[in-house]
Amino acid sequence: MSAAQTAELPESENRLEALIQQADSGSTIRIGPGTYNVRELLIEKAVTIDGQNSAVLDIGGEGYGLILKGENITLKNFEIKNSGSGFMDDFAAILIEESNNILIQNLTLTNNFFGVFIAKSENVEVTGNTIISNADRQTTSGNGIHMWYSKDVEVHQNEITGHRDGIYLEFVEGGTMTGNRVYSNIRYGLHFMYSDHCSYIDNEFRDNVSGVAVMYTRNVVMQRNLFVQNWGANRYGLLLKEINDSVVENNRFESNSVGIYSEASNRVQIEQNNFTENGTAIRMMANGVDNRIVRNNFFGNVFEVSTNSRSNPNHYEGNYWSQYEGYDLDRDGIGDVEYRPVRLFSLFAERQPLSLIMLRSLMAGLLDTAERIFPVLTPKNLTDPKPSMEPVQ
Repeated sequence: MSAAQTAELPESENRLEALIQQADSGSTIRIGPGTYNVRELLIEKAVTIDGQNSAVLDIGGEGYGLILKGENITLKNFEIKNSGSGFMDDFAAILIEESNNILIQNLTLTNNFFGVFIAKSENVEVTGNTIISNADRQTTSGNGIHMWYSKDVEVHQNEITGHRDGIYLEFVEGGTMTGNRVYSNIRYGLHFMYSDHCSYIDNEFRDNVSGVAVMYTRNVVMQRNLFVQNWGANRYGLLLKEINDSVVENNRFESNSVGIYSEASNRVQIEQNNFTENGTAIRMMANGVDNRIVRNNFFGNVFEVSTNSRSNPNHYEGNYWSQYEGYDLDRDGIGDVEYRPVRLFSLFAERQPLSLIMLRSLMAGLLDTAERIFPVLTPKNLTDPKPSMEPVQ
């Protein structure tokens, strides 16, 4: 078969493995309608496999589905279902290992332990796929898209639900994630560690049990994402742990227990985000320094900012605070009185969570009012000296 030829896989014959072995580099193998049994099918040639939106590859509940080890391989337009699962093996519908220039496009991955597992590979694109499982426990589930020790991986326009983590990165450099819809996963919607110079932009993370976590990483760009309905104990829209020199910009945090939780993170620019009806909009631990929280909008959050110290090594300026009661006599759009966003009651709640049952009480309101007038316990220098009178556009 020459590189210019196209192989057709008849519906009545399950000869996919044989056709791959016979194909020349650059061939396209088109799979006809039907269900085909596959298990640990190795693809090492530069081929395109096209299911024409009608083929189903059934792994049968044991082992891996397709194993890619090569260059210039494309998989598109078919379904893969029912991988194996186990505690010792990371079984996946698609394993991409030590490969380069791989495209995974318009697939449906159903009821698999891991959906796409990428290891020691470069220039991989996973785009336009639907990745669905029904995990109920972390110990018996894998991730939708898992990237490990890889470089220049692009993950675009995928729908991912029902896994442990929707998207997972570890030791990845130059990863880009855009336009993904990641929801109802049983740990994190997006989880990455030790992955420098990555970005995620224009994604939706909804109702994932623990939200999104970014850890032990530098130079991350987080822009125009939606973090919504991550509500409950130890749930965050976005968890930042030991993140340095990064950007959180133009995102929306809506109806989360905590919008952003930041611990031991330094030089993070948090700018022009909307925080709406969260329990706590920003929970900023005092072991992070030189973070800039500027020109954000805070609408109707129970606590706007909370912290665990009277010191404030970070900078707040030009934010809109819906709870601000100051005035603007010179009409320059900036409040004439600085704003103190940390409520005294939030410090009590930080140390004694059960005190939250008193949140709506008259006593809590009196304590907060007294602290604003004569600050004693809240951070004296945690203020916004130039609060915006109108929402920041």
